[in-house]
This record gives sequence, C-alpha cells and structure tokens, in this order.
Amino acid sequence: MTPVVDSVAVPPRGHRVRQTIEQLRARILGGEWPVGGRIPTEPQLVAALGVGRNTVREAVRALVHAGVLECRQGSGTYVVSTDELAPVVARRLTDDRMAEVVEVRRAFEVEAARLAALRRTPEDLAALDGALAAREAAWGSGRVADFVEADAALHTAVVAAAHNGMLAELYASVGTALRSTVAQAMGDTLEPERYVDHGRLVEAIRAGDPARAAIEAGAFLEPPSGA
Repeated sequence: MTPVVDSVAVPPRGHRVRQTIEQLRARILGGEWPVGGRIPTEPQLVAALGVGRNTVREAVRALVHAGVLECRQGSGTYVVSTDELAPVVARRLTDDRMAEVVEVRRAFEVEAARLAALRRTPEDLAALDGALAAREAAWGSGRVADFVEADAALHTAVVAAAHNGMLAELYASVGTALRSTVAQAMGDTLEPERYVDHGRLVEAIRAGDPARAAIEAGAFLEPPSGA
C-alpha cells in the first residue's frame, strides 16, 4: 500500500528543488561523486533522495547550468567541477582581462595576509614554511609549470592561515585565473629578473604583523604584475 503523505508536511516545490540541489552538492563536495565520475541515474536519485522525478530533473539541470554537472548524450551525467564559481571565472578569463584578475587577486591576498598575521597557528606556520620551501625548489628546477603550481600553493596556504571559510572558498574559485597571471608573468622560462622573494611575507605573518604582511602581499601585485 502506498503510504499517505500529509500534504501540509510536503514543502513547496521550489523548496524541494533547493533542498535536492543541496543534497546533490553535498555528495559531490563530500567526494561520493568525484570530478570526472558519473552520478547515479535519475531513477536511482529519485529512490535515494526520496523526491519526485521532476524535482531531481530540475535540480540536476540547475547544477548543469552552474557548471558543476555535464549531461553527455547516451552516457549519463558527470561531475565536471566541485565549484560553481570556477567555471564562471574560467569563461571570463581572457588576456585582455588579466589586469582585472590581478586586482581581484590583490583584494583577496592582501586581506588574507593581514588576517593570517593575526590568526596563524603553529600548524599554519609549518604549512607556510613547507610551501615556501617547495616554491624555492620549484624555481630551482627551472620548470615553469612546477613553479606556477608551487607559487599558487603558497598563496593558498596564506589564505588558509586567515581562517575565513568564505574567503578560502572564493579564492579557490579563482585558482585557474591566479595560475594564469603567474604563468603570464613568468613567460616561457624562469628568468632571474622575474623572481620575487616571498620569504618576507611569511616572516611578517610569523611575526604577527598584519600591516607589514598586507604590504608584502600587495607588493607582489603592483603593475606590472608578478608572481
């Protein structure tokens, strides 16, 4: 026998769709459905989430539009990103907008450095030391791609030390843009005149000096942009 559902307890359709979107997003962020993997079929989602087929369809469509999922004809629906902002940023990333990207980096990284100097923990400092050492090693390797990744990892460690979850999420969304500005500044080879020491930034954070940390972070991003 089909159970009787109290109609008063059933939330409005729009609310059900929003809840379903959040459930799908949670499973993606939790790693249950990794990037590159296929999500369950529509009937399976209906059974697992306890909502109607149309609700599932609308929720999936919303995440496809956001750039998190991708429907592939005859194959299924796949996870293509865990971040809804990253595809938007990537679509807007063009050579003639690099100056804007640098300005956004500056807005994030200067404040992150200031907060990191106030909030860093011993674990954060150890992570910063490790990231700084890895950046130096990557520069020594002479490989541009390795240096770009190591530089981005150090800046990400600074943001993590700020202990502001929303700032960390937004910064992660511009990760591709961040790497692009560094790669553009470096060119095809790692030339000595393009090297920018980040040791003073880490030391300012270690010293708990927010004003100096902010100055050091901003200095890297003055036109012409550097790493």
